[in-house]
Amino acid sequence: MSATTKSTSIEAKQSRGHDVDERTEGGLKKSLRLLFVYTLATGAIFTFVCYWDGIFLSYCGPGTWLGFLLMTAMVLPIGFVYAELSTMLPSTGSCLVFNTVGMNKHAGFWSAWLIMCAWLAVPAAGVLGILEWLNYQFLDNGLNGSYAVIVGAVLLCLWCLVSLCKNVVAGGLQTAMLFIAIGGLLITAGMFFFSGHWSLSNFSSFFANANAGDYGIGLGWIIGCAFLITPYFGFETVPAMVEEGTFPIKDQKKAILGSVLTCGIIYAIFYLAEAGCINWNDYAFDSAPFVTFETLKLVFPGASWMSWFVIALGIFGVVFPIGTSVLGFWYSAVRMLFAMGRQNFLPKAFAKCNRYGQPIIPNLLILAISIGFLAMQSITAFFDLMAFACAICYAMSSISAILLDVRHPEWERPYRAPGGMAMKIASLIISLTVAVFCCIGIGVQTWVGFAGYMGVGFVLWCTMLAKWRIKGKDSTVWMRTPAGVIEY
Repeated sequence: MSATTKSTSIEAKQSRGHDVDERTEGGLKKSLRLLFVYTLATGAIFTFVCYWDGIFLSYCGPGTWLGFLLMTAMVLPIGFVYAELSTMLPSTGSCLVFNTVGMNKHAGFWSAWLIMCAWLAVPAAGVLGILEWLNYQFLDNGLNGSYAVIVGAVLLCLWCLVSLCKNVVAGGLQTAMLFIAIGGLLITAGMFFFSGHWSLSNFSSFFANANAGDYGIGLGWIIGCAFLITPYFGFETVPAMVEEGTFPIKDQKKAILGSVLTCGIIYAIFYLAEAGCINWNDYAFDSAPFVTFETLKLVFPGASWMSWFVIALGIFGVVFPIGTSVLGFWYSAVRMLFAMGRQNFLPKAFAKCNRYGQPIIPNLLILAISIGFLAMQSITAFFDLMAFACAICYAMSSISAILLDVRHPEWERPYRAPGGMAMKIASLIISLTVAVFCCIGIGVQTWVGFAGYMGVGFVLWCTMLAKWRIKGKDSTVWMRTPAGVIEY
């Protein structure tokens, strides 16, 4: 039931003051500075640059850098909308909160489940990337089968342990990995630009792409560009950490918009540099990873130091971006599940925290799901799944932003998106457009995985429907709003 047809302001009822204290007590501890939140968001967005390079370059060819610039411009309106919503509704849960308050608890549940489809795929995809890099660089494809699963599970356990520690541990670790990765990639881009092999002639087949055979050059490139939204999702992790921030609420916009711009600029520079050194007539467009390593070897043949540099690039171009991204999304998914447990979308056990203020069951559940996801070996399927799920969730949040503008113009908004309603409509149109083009290009394996994931969500949703139908304190969910704590 939507807030406009059935809602109860808890704080307006003095007799229920104890319930308010109980419900607004989250268990999370304020310990994240703005820099840490920015690096967690930027680190989450910062994609697997030298692992998924084959996907990016296959989808958009020599024009990959332009695709990233266009997607940066397209994501910014969505970022503006999230910046406004997150300062108006500063509670852990992001789209869970936005869409419950904007539409109803069912929209809140499903938007949260959709975004977690992307978030929960990241740890397994990241581990797969590290294992493939180890095979490529050191093991000659000797790590596979059950051995790969065991090593991958150990890596996931390490991420889980970091997530269960104090916030400053994760924040400090992510800050170090992120800035080392950015510095290393910019150095590599400079090497490409000044190698003597970079040439404008390599951009003659500017829109060549892997989808051209099925959809034609133009539509194929647009479909590939739509999938480039995957390297941008992550800015929505900022609202997931709002209750742990030690900075003014309105400063969230700096982390959200700054993370999008930082990553977009770096992507464009790096792939402009690399694309200018690739002979596209010989490129296979097969989405195979580690194109950057092979390009470096061709551009600097016989250089005695190149083998060592490729190993170093593997660390700051594969391992560190994966490390920052996995940690950022793991952190955010944990807090989403925590919020769902605290606010009666899931059993209350999901809201219990350890002595460091870290949710216990959500961490363990994500560990189990991630180990299970290791069975999904296709990196392209991972990539496509994330893009589609994110686009649908962004569209739902844009609808909620529009509805809240209409229904509650009086609510305080510490930050307002420039352009007002026009920006929110643009965000909705962009999100739906990306979703449509992703839908056109998605393969059967991705649809099967998506259907299975949504099936699990359907079972959980039906379980909670039965719980909500029983009268009593567990028959509603609640959200903190500018009008007080409201039941839905």
